[in-house]
Amino acid sequence: MPVLQLKALTRTFGAFKAVDNVDLLIRDGEFVSLLGPSGCGKTTTLRMIAGFTDPTAGSIEVDGRVLSSASGSLPPEKRGMSMIFQSYAIWPNMTVGQNVGFGLEIRKIPADQAKKRIAEVLDVVQMGHLADRYPAELSGGQQQRVALARAIVVNPAVLLLDEPLSNLDANLREEMRSEIRRLHEALKITTVYVTHDQAEAMATSDRIAVMNKGRIEQVDAPYIVYSRPKTRFVAGFIGRTNFITAKREAGAVRFDGFAIPADRFSDLPGIADLTFSLRPQSLKLERTAATINGRLPIAGQVTKRVFLGEHWDYTFQPVNSGLHLKVAAAPSDVFEVGSSAVLALDPALLVAIE
Repeated sequence: MPVLQLKALTRTFGAFKAVDNVDLLIRDGEFVSLLGPSGCGKTTTLRMIAGFTDPTAGSIEVDGRVLSSASGSLPPEKRGMSMIFQSYAIWPNMTVGQNVGFGLEIRKIPADQAKKRIAEVLDVVQMGHLADRYPAELSGGQQQRVALARAIVVNPAVLLLDEPLSNLDANLREEMRSEIRRLHEALKITTVYVTHDQAEAMATSDRIAVMNKGRIEQVDAPYIVYSRPKTRFVAGFIGRTNFITAKREAGAVRFDGFAIPADRFSDLPGIADLTFSLRPQSLKLERTAATINGRLPIAGQVTKRVFLGEHWDYTFQPVNSGLHLKVAAAPSDVFEVGSSAVLALDPALLVAIE
């Protein structure tokens, strides 16, 4: 049974539509990220789910029960949800244990039960040995664990996270996104996570809802969003890609400088003018066509290169073409600028987008 459902959810501020007719179903125990640039409507959507902002139109339901609509909303404290903010919002005058137990105290849970629950949750977030410390004595990552523990100690029906890792340095962000995923797999709390960081969304989520200008452009598993984007915005926002235009003519798809038989594609829209997304990682440079192994060989030359440690970032130009294609290659695949090469292209990895 679906736990959380957004139906035609809309929020306007004057003439501006911050959230525009959003439909989203989040299943029981699922982790869904709202991903997009600043101003795309993701935080406004989260605040409506939490009950801090009322929708202008549409509704929010949990197990079929309407929590929010244009006619009225249930207050945040009656929704059975927990929210973690960017600032963590932990109290400096309370110990770790007291911070985590605050929600239980508000709910008037008996002291012996609360003590046991606090200890259990602190062990889950690997903070049991720091129960008597104050926030000022903790690192940023440890403070984030306290915020997580305080949110989950009350057994929320839905956990909401608003860019919780934005204040951490790169190494801590990587550590904490793995920790958030570990906790989700252990606890299976229905979770909505807001972020503008694609790596966070990819590492933590069961599904990603990519937002742009108040609308959801695609909702899919991370691998699908990356490998089969539906729109130009999604393809460009999730990782790097090459955008290539083509025309469908007489059983072939004609690009600038080369053509591919239409039957080599797994799925083509029934229109003449096409745009494709092609990931740099989907391409491979070879020295001769003899090693292509069934892919389409395209002759050309290397026009630029940048060594980034984990890979080379090459730019390849096909013969008699104005295209400049980004190609990611292993550190051992060394090609000089100006050298001839053959691009190995699998047409199945060309994704037609809107």
